[in-house]
Amino acid sequence: MKIALCQTNPIIGHFEHNTALLRSRVVEARARGCSLVVFPELSLIGYPPRDLLEKPAFVRESLNALERFAREIRGIHVLCGFVEPGRSRNRLINGAALLGEGRVLERGGKRLLPTYDVFDEARYFEPAPQSLRFEMKGLRVGVTVCEDIWNVGDIAGIPMPLYDVHPVDDLACRGMDLLVNISASPYTQGKPALRSDILKRLSARYETPIVYCNQTGGNDDLLFDGSSMVADRRGRLVHAAPEFEETVLYWDTEEDATPVSGPWLDRVESVLKGLVMGTRDYTRKCGFRQVLVGLSGGVDSALVAVIAAKALGPESVIGVSMPSGFTSDMSREDARRLALNLGIRFEEIPIQDVFHRFKEVLAPVFQGMEEDETEENIQARIRGTLLMALSNKLGALLLSTGNKSELAMGYCTLYGDMSGGLAVISDVPKTLCYRIARLINREEPLIPERIITRPPSAELRPNQTDQDTLPPYEILDRILEDAVEGTLSQEEISARGFDPAVVADVFRRLNLNEYKRRQAPPGLKVTSKAFGYGRRYPIARGGMDY
Repeated sequence: MKIALCQTNPIIGHFEHNTALLRSRVVEARARGCSLVVFPELSLIGYPPRDLLEKPAFVRESLNALERFAREIRGIHVLCGFVEPGRSRNRLINGAALLGEGRVLERGGKRLLPTYDVFDEARYFEPAPQSLRFEMKGLRVGVTVCEDIWNVGDIAGIPMPLYDVHPVDDLACRGMDLLVNISASPYTQGKPALRSDILKRLSARYETPIVYCNQTGGNDDLLFDGSSMVADRRGRLVHAAPEFEETVLYWDTEEDATPVSGPWLDRVESVLKGLVMGTRDYTRKCGFRQVLVGLSGGVDSALVAVIAAKALGPESVIGVSMPSGFTSDMSREDARRLALNLGIRFEEIPIQDVFHRFKEVLAPVFQGMEEDETEENIQARIRGTLLMALSNKLGALLLSTGNKSELAMGYCTLYGDMSGGLAVISDVPKTLCYRIARLINREEPLIPERIITRPPSAELRPNQTDQDTLPPYEILDRILEDAVEGTLSQEEISARGFDPAVVADVFRRLNLNEYKRRQAPPGLKVTSKAFGYGRRYPIARGGMDY
């Protein structure tokens, strides 16, 4: 039996668009002689629909879309994701439907509902009574939905979720010659290889081939990498689709395929490709044609500008330099050179006169007080106001440029450099920003070299560098990774050889600045624990800094 695995990029809630996307893939698969076309989890709706699922009209229209699409399916069979009302009031089934002969032939659904990290499926769904199982071309096919295959135990020291229900076991007891998993599994660094390990373990355990079809594209803060794949009955990966691309993977159950190691990208390449895709999808799905980037002459704004140009084309990117009296000639030159290298529109708007006027207005109230970070923040807020004015006037989406290290420490200004509609690198630690910048320049020298080599500085006071206020980023990022992603305590991190005083100060700042991060734009998630939806900490709290 020939199968098409279609990793599609849906628009959440846009049933007409998503149905047209599925329809075009069915036409291609039929022309290729396929018997079965497989689409991702909730493929008619897009994942995650979040509280749209609480709207009865939304659910009704999704079911109408399923019925309309099913009437078109003849001469081939389709597996797709949908939702339908459950047995409990106000709860739904995250379903899998088999379509063919102009109707919905069979239904099943997701049995394991994740509630960790960015997942909150128990808010909307109840476990399906059973998984979908059907026979086709002499094969007994079992269908699981995303989390249903993650109940495999820890892999390579990585803890896996544990459930009392074992959907794959149950399908094996019912008789199964092929396992299909439809997924909308969000991306984090290294996750494609982890999923591959899960498939290989399951296929070897049950001596059953597994086909895995995952969503691709960016939906708000979540990135979906696709990376659909096939494992044979001996636990070998035999097919793998590329990351972050809409594509179709074809597989014939009769073929004797050669094992592959997977086309997984280097982690730095993978993050860059994901950020480009996420920026493109967020911008276009929100209806913007242009983006704005404030260019400081530093590595973060340079990286965001490159990502934007790669995502949307240079003609859709505007770079704006806003020098003050503290901005060096080098920063101004490098900002202009970067824009020239990228071929983007460049504007320079000096802010020194505006800054002086602000200080004049505030002088009577500030009389007798020394200048401090207040005046530094005024500069950042002037820049944020100017960028938002341009955003309004030009109808362009403002991309904020803060990285994860800065957001963690509060080394950013509310209503200043935090202004914007999308925080492109807010989940990218500073050290990784430099690694991505070097990767970009290895391919093409777009970023002026001294942007990468000079000491980083906000240039809000004379001779300022980041390390006046922060630990060296090589140390800071390791502590933050242990604290945020590893959820380790101060004592545990200090025991790894870090100065306890530095660790304590990092924890203090991390907790103190939760209120800032709560007001930040949505950011693209690339690590296992991003600030925002997947990390929910109280703002007002006391006790130790955990």
